Amino acid sequence: MRVCLLGYGLSSLTLAKALVNQNIYVEIISPKKNQKIGLSRTLGISKSNINFFNKNIINIEKLLWKLKKIEIYTDNLKNEKLLNFEKNDDQIFSIIKNYELHRVLEKNLIKSKYFKTKYLKNVNISFLKDYNIIINCNYVNNFTNKYFGKKIIKEYDSFAYTTVINHKEILNNTATQIFTKRGPLAFLPISNKETSIVYSVHNSVKKVNDINELIKQYNFKYKINKIDKIENFELKSLNLRSYYHKNILAFGDLLHKIHPLAGQGFNMTIRDIKVLLNVIKNKLDLGLELDSSVNTEFEKNVKYKNFIFSNGIDLIHEFFNLERKTKNSVLSKSIQILGKNSSANKAFIKIADEGIFF
Repeated sequence: MRVCLLGYGLSSLTLAKALVNQNIYVEIISPKKNQKIGLSRTLGISKSNINFFNKNIINIEKLLWKLKKIEIYTDNLKNEKLLNFEKNDDQIFSIIKNYELHRVLEKNLIKSKYFKTKYLKNVNISFLKDYNIIINCNYVNNFTNKYFGKKIIKEYDSFAYTTVINHKEILNNTATQIFTKRGPLAFLPISNKETSIVYSVHNSVKKVNDINELIKQYNFKYKINKIDKIENFELKSLNLRSYYHKNILAFGDLLHKIHPLAGQGFNMTIRDIKVLLNVIKNKLDLGLELDSSVNTEFEKNVKYKNFIFSNGIDLIHEFFNLERKTKNSVLSKSIQILGKNSSANKAFIKIADEGIFF
């Protein structure tokens, strides 16, 4: 069995490692040998996805910074806490640095006899006939343009600014999300001396000349020593209309992109890997070849779930965007009351951990 992956990002490497663990020959084709990985980018991974990752892909415990609490605030309630999610005796979420995860996956894959990498700028269809399945994780290539051009896209008129602040050492196991007048700002601990920042700023409010000052304005916890170089990227949500073409399957960010406010982007990809892996395992257990039927079954199992989940994240964004525009705290106070209900609070935690369908 041979599988080809197009792209060399985290989605591609993670999926490659999951497949290699099943003794499936995997070849990654990438246009570039050296991939630039932003040092300020981090990922949030839910507890259930970490358990899956450790068991089925690679153990990443040493790379994780575990969080026991998430606090959510909004400008409209001033200093009042909007929501509070907490597990005193266990992690609720973990943060990992993108480049560290990329490095560990790459280093481990290179050692496997089931893995190869080729660097090609252009890939033609005749070359890919050598594989049972082609999985396209690359947002920009000729296959994406030809077969995966139909998407449901929403522009947020926003940019996400990411950096890491270095600060005085504290017990740093609580993530903070603040829905500011300019957009959601997240403080995501990655050590007792470092915290990752993700600030999704609305372009329509005003041009932001100094993100550093805005970070300092909303920081009420850390004594900052240094703010690292700020990176940014444009925000949009995306859902692909068709997940596959014959034996070519779209995957990762090519399937779906969501607003980073809930830290669920990579979690969606891990849940997709769970489903795809189960489909492939079932085929192999029955002694069947991997072919386009894998893609059909995968789409049937995850497409509607991904669409509902991504629209749920968009609904959260629109909720706070409406409140920002109206400058009315009634909506926030309603959520605040709901969040104090223990059953509702547990349901929110479970959805964030496992997705909608649990």
